[in-house]
Amino acid sequence: MGGRLARVFRNFNVESRARREISKEKPTAAPRHPASRLDQPADRLEIQAEISRKDDRLLTLLKDVYVESRDPQVLVKDGGGEHLPCKQQEKRLTKLGHLGGLDVTKVSKGKISIVEALTLLNNHKIQPQVWTAEKIAAEYSLELKEVNSLLEFFIPFAVQEFPKETKKAIKPT
Repeated sequence: MGGRLARVFRNFNVESRARREISKEKPTAAPRHPASRLDQPADRLEIQAEISRKDDRLLTLLKDVYVESRDPQVLVKDGGGEHLPCKQQEKRLTKLGHLGGLDVTKVSKGKISIVEALTLLNNHKIQPQVWTAEKIAAEYSLELKEVNSLLEFFIPFAVQEFPKETKKAIKPT
């Protein structure tokens, strides 16, 4: 029933609506640029002649130019893969603790690994008098300002156990 009703409204007065659309004025095209017009072949011939003409002065200057090119040396590792030359950075060996298998072994100076960050934060938390910001900066080759920010804004995880109340505690069975 709904399809019939929709079809009636869709086909209502179709012919007069179609005539009205056909009788509307069509939009005119935008005017073309004079250089792109094809009715002026004389100008086109002059342009073509100018393009194909050889300039002797420029040719003699071009013959005097000599270009010598050399490729930079490429560092090749034992694996045989080619690598782009990179800026050499000073690296230091990391101080590996009990999580040594999970951490990287070499880190650029001025940076620390995740395991080192957790270790130094934990050491400072346990013994703040021994592990001061100056000692940490000297030990891990860091800037003092960065170490102070690290100690101020990053806190290692702490597990706290709250005492169980004897009356409301659920006893395990």
